[in-house]
Amino acid sequence: MRQDFDVRQLDGDRLLHEWRWLCPEPVTVIARSGFGDLFLRKLDGSVAWLHVATGTLSKAAETESQFFQLLQQPRLRNEWLGESELDTASERGLKLDDMHCIGFKVPLVFKESAAVPENAYVADLYEQVSFLGDLNRQIANASDGEKVRLTAVKSNH
Repeated sequence: MRQDFDVRQLDGDRLLHEWRWLCPEPVTVIARSGFGDLFLRKLDGSVAWLHVATGTLSKAAETESQFFQLLQQPRLRNEWLGESELDTASERGLKLDDMHCIGFKVPLVFKESAAVPENAYVADLYEQVSFLGDLNRQIANASDGEKVRLTAVKSNH
């Protein structure tokens, strides 16, 4: 099932606040996935993919028009937008709208997430993207498989 989300009403600065450690330059949100991944037009016109689960930022396309052309390819729609996983979530009763995404009780960046039954839930988009930005910032320098200790602190914003 194809589901496109309207991003025109999203506050990009608010969404990206906890991601400025990875994406400090001005960008515009042009698309998003059902998992909260953001597609950002940079000042040079290129499009970057902010993969919120893994805390990575990679180039998706040279231009915004090229990005939307590439999204016509089923393989890339599935890779970037996770459409087959969204279909499975929808079958399990997880219904999304423009302000919500699929979140995970145990974030996917942790190997333990695979062992959590019914790990997925419908999350507020801003809360999920912000939480994952802060989480990924804290573990950005950890090696794969390294044990980490997270500290919860009250935010000033």
